[in-house]
Amino acid sequence: MTYRVGVDIGGSFTDFAVLNVADNTIRTLKVLSRPDQPGAEVVKGLGILAERDGIAPDQVSYFTHGTTVGVNTVIQRSGARLALFTTRNFEDVLELARLKMPNFHNLYARRPAPLVPRERVHGIDERVDARGAVLREVDPASLRRALDAALADGCDGVVLSFLHAYRNPANENAARALIAQWAPDLPVCTSSEIWPIIREYERTITACISGYVQPKVAYYLDAFEQALANLGVPAAPHITKSNGGIMGLAQAKSECVQMILSGTASGVIGAGFLAHAMGLPRILSLDIGGTSADVAVIVDGKAEYGSGEVIGEFQIHIPSISVTSIGQGGGSIAWVDDLGILKVGPESAGSSPGPACFGKGGTRPAVTDAFAACGWIGHGDLGYNAVQVDVEKARAALAPLAGQFGTTVEETAEDIIRIAVSGMYADTSGLVSRFGIDPREFHFLAFGGAGPMMACFLARELNIQGVIVPPTPGVLSALGGLIADLKNDFIATIYQDLNAVCLPALRTALDDLRHKAETWLREDQGFTGSSRLACSADLRYRGQSYEIDTPIDADWVRDGDLDRIAQAYHEQHARLFGHSDPATDVQVINLRLVIAGATPKPELLRLPPAVDPATPRATVPVHVDGALRDVRVYQREDLRAGHRFDGPAIIAQADCTTCVLPDMRVEVDGYGNLVISVPRPAA
Repeated sequence: MTYRVGVDIGGSFTDFAVLNVADNTIRTLKVLSRPDQPGAEVVKGLGILAERDGIAPDQVSYFTHGTTVGVNTVIQRSGARLALFTTRNFEDVLELARLKMPNFHNLYARRPAPLVPRERVHGIDERVDARGAVLREVDPASLRRALDAALADGCDGVVLSFLHAYRNPANENAARALIAQWAPDLPVCTSSEIWPIIREYERTITACISGYVQPKVAYYLDAFEQALANLGVPAAPHITKSNGGIMGLAQAKSECVQMILSGTASGVIGAGFLAHAMGLPRILSLDIGGTSADVAVIVDGKAEYGSGEVIGEFQIHIPSISVTSIGQGGGSIAWVDDLGILKVGPESAGSSPGPACFGKGGTRPAVTDAFAACGWIGHGDLGYNAVQVDVEKARAALAPLAGQFGTTVEETAEDIIRIAVSGMYADTSGLVSRFGIDPREFHFLAFGGAGPMMACFLARELNIQGVIVPPTPGVLSALGGLIADLKNDFIATIYQDLNAVCLPALRTALDDLRHKAETWLREDQGFTGSSRLACSADLRYRGQSYEIDTPIDADWVRDGDLDRIAQAYHEQHARLFGHSDPATDVQVINLRLVIAGATPKPELLRLPPAVDPATPRATVPVHVDGALRDVRVYQREDLRAGHRFDGPAIIAQADCTTCVLPDMRVEVDGYGNLVISVPRPAA
């Protein structure tokens, strides 16, 4: 008997989803995370699975893992000390950036300091022109001077980003080869290898972020790999990617930027899978953990993708699932600023010490403590018995804030919840506006340890249609990594008008991308199953500054059907902006190809139908909407398909707690999902 294991390591908990290959059933588990000791939480979790379920490590035939180590390194600015080598006279590329204000609502906003300061940027005598012709080969003397300066400055890595390297990487490759001779132990990455896109700043910042996180990511993955090997797990681990796929460990160590959104992408994959199975065409995934709330748009089971996602203070320009990350989660700390205003987040209690109510030594009030003080949680263990909620410790942590504001502990707790929800509302509204969607047509699919706890509060503010809570919401991100396909993106710059003249270049690029894609999947990843290819092109009207990624059919390129390609762009432009201009010439900037190797997917088990009405296990007092109410407590394992009941209500289960507000109605569907309807506000 063999098992496929998916693991998602978050700020507070590490989640496990285990698929039994023989009978297609899924087991789940949560343990506390150990950011101080990479791999320790996995060792503990696999030990519990062996003891509890009889799953021996040598029975694990497949292992996937999602992590936030990359994005946290950028956010905390704790990455490598890098030097950047550019074409001479282009040393200011990071300083100039795009001259955009980081927050155009704030006239005092300042752009973030570059990851590589100007004094560690060195110009190299070399030049490639816009067509890819080498006008000047790399001058070894200038390269040696730059390397000596970088080493003298204590740099532990070098990024090479030369002008027009997307057209021809010859000079970047030559410089890397020379550095390898002079300093063989020095990590070097090239912009043409990381992501060969046309714009200099976008290509450079993406390469810098990859180099910045590489040492920490490589150390983490090495420790993680060794921990699995010591346990006797035979499967080579895979890492979830920002694009919603997975890749092997070797690629993850060298192309770290591809996994920068590893953890957040896993949850969206799982949400899309469930939404498709339920037949729900419009979903907003809501993944709330201990540190943040992540929201993504899913239409017809597919997440919206984009390039230019913000990581910390910077954009990365690789294909990524479009996720809005909000600095409020279950572990977010409540505090008072210098003006005496109550704030929530972005600092989080994490897993150590955690919220005060976890009893792990935390004394500062977190959002989870506010829910405990109001009476929403504390009616059973959380995280598969990883923690026992101590309501009195939560109240003790909130008491100083209550005394400072002259309010009761319960009033302060409700204020904290309202502030956290308002922060989520502001950022989620921005996502809704960005994609031009009507929230009244969407459901939240809530997951993560705190997603079901907070989803109804946010849904009420957004006037969203309803909330879906899957059977095991606390471990949906782990399930997402488990079912993700092997997937990789490839890109070639064309930069020509879309006409007969560019057709040979398009066909050559398509053949080259297809060869690279098949080689990556079959040879590099050793995949032998079925695969699929998806083709798209970055198109724009002549005179526009930025292009739109437009799905196209590869046969249109092979058949020379350029009119159909242009028509696809007109339709995409009209969908996004409400208008198009078919009379204007179209330019093709890039051709893209995505290859995906299909992995096994579990079948969702149906829940037995209800025979009797849903029966609560208890009734408890809860402070909600400024009043003390009697709230019924249901156990998730007692519920059956067809059960219906009204809020306010609490649904407790091993991995999380679902809080249902007054005037909301809960129904259990055939797969065991909680479908919570949100009442419409009066006109």
